[in-house]
Amino acid sequence: MQFFSIVLTLLALAHPLVAALQCAQNTFNNLTLNGGAILAISVAPITNISANLPPTNNFYATNVTGLDVCEVTIQYTHPGQNDTINVVVWLPLGGWNGRFMAIGGGGLATGGGKATLNPPAALGYATAFTDGGHVLDTRSAATWALVSPGNVNWALLQDFASVALDDLATLGKAATEAFYGSSPRYSYWNGCSTGGRQGHMLAQRYPTQFDGILAGAPAFNWASFIVSEYWPQLVMNLLDVYPRQCEFDAITKAATAACDALDGVTDGIVAVPGLCNFDPHTVVGQTFNCSETGMRMQISSEAATVALAAWKGPSTVDGKFEWFGLNPDAPLSGLVNTTCSKGGNCSGVPFAIPVDWIKLFVLKDPTFNLLNLSHREYDTVFRQSNNQFGSIIGTNDPDLTDFRDAGGKMLTWHGLADQLIPPNGTYNYYQRVLNNDPNTVDYYRFYPAPGVGHCSGGSGWFPGNIFQSLVDWVEKDIAPDTVDAKSPPNSKGVVRHVSLCPYPQQLKYTGGDINQASSFICQH
Repeated sequence: MQFFSIVLTLLALAHPLVAALQCAQNTFNNLTLNGGAILAISVAPITNISANLPPTNNFYATNVTGLDVCEVTIQYTHPGQNDTINVVVWLPLGGWNGRFMAIGGGGLATGGGKATLNPPAALGYATAFTDGGHVLDTRSAATWALVSPGNVNWALLQDFASVALDDLATLGKAATEAFYGSSPRYSYWNGCSTGGRQGHMLAQRYPTQFDGILAGAPAFNWASFIVSEYWPQLVMNLLDVYPRQCEFDAITKAATAACDALDGVTDGIVAVPGLCNFDPHTVVGQTFNCSETGMRMQISSEAATVALAAWKGPSTVDGKFEWFGLNPDAPLSGLVNTTCSKGGNCSGVPFAIPVDWIKLFVLKDPTFNLLNLSHREYDTVFRQSNNQFGSIIGTNDPDLTDFRDAGGKMLTWHGLADQLIPPNGTYNYYQRVLNNDPNTVDYYRFYPAPGVGHCSGGSGWFPGNIFQSLVDWVEKDIAPDTVDAKSPPNSKGVVRHVSLCPYPQQLKYTGGDINQASSFICQH
């Protein structure tokens, strides 16, 4: 019987038709989950999948054609918790590479949906995501945050924060073994934003689940940074001033120009934003062409004040630091968004996630009008967010001893022009890990990506092949001293290349063609 199983596994790896025979309900009848109860399992082959995807989940833009998979949907619950969670697994019908990759979510969605399974499945990975027990809505928790008026749905919050991630790893690997007849040789996590937070949660709380973790632009320090995302809107509310977006764009352009050359070359990218001390008040009165109105405008003192507040990050009424702000070259449209009527009346458009978090989870009142929030009340919200939820979803424990001792490897990168999550929060966490363990680089490395926005975008260097660097580190013990990255094509079709440096090293231009990686070095 064991011999037959081995033969069937080898045939399944080589021939899609044989694997398709395994894509049946009875193949997965014996799946179990400690602490959970399987409610239903549905199985179906999906053939000839085609998808043209933009850069996502740390991959470059992907064009998938002719992909054949066995889709397994596992629905389960934690008895007594009144939750219903779905895990979706894609198992390539041919060419399985012997590996498993779990895919993370974004915003308030625990998983990224089936589209995010295309790139890894096309590469031969068995791959899976979880919905965490609630709808895959990245920006709203209105359907699940409160179990009744004034009462947080703690079960679903814990599923989102951590529990469903552990379940995803267990069920995804078990389904892979049931289908192919052998367990994955290596298991990986891949995510950005919320997926980056989830990767760190797995390293901290479930350190033996994955051999390798790729965690981009991590949304850890959740209880602090989510509240900090509302800070620029609070400042505008308190000033009762809502400048046009074109005015903020002009300030960002001025800041970028002022700090561009700090790495030794003027190329439209601020590679070392930590050295940028640009004061937006120095350009007050400067004129610019507003794309919204087609008219010439002047940068106002109020707009400069709001931009500076967004860069500095929130502080208490008494001036005490609360959290980090955005880098000066990051677009302000993410957190300092405004809209104006034809008549010129403008108002703020806050990012939806902090609004939901503050109203639903912290205040537990979906009807609360944040326009009436005072600075002192904001400080209370900030403290209460941490007091109530830090231990559940904070994901900021710098002690990775158990992950290290399990032999795990983790890579993190963060776009320095991120318009949603302050990169300095990632610097802060990584430095604390270094302080806790001077040998951190043996298992965990962090790569700042100049000029890149949130998980992708911007004119900078996106590390779309970083996952392969992780695989080489895990399986071949080739530590990534640098990570290859490239920019999107500019207006002339030119793509720039660079080797991203691991923190605490920084990029430095040494001369030559600015489009070639050889023109830059990493230095302390």
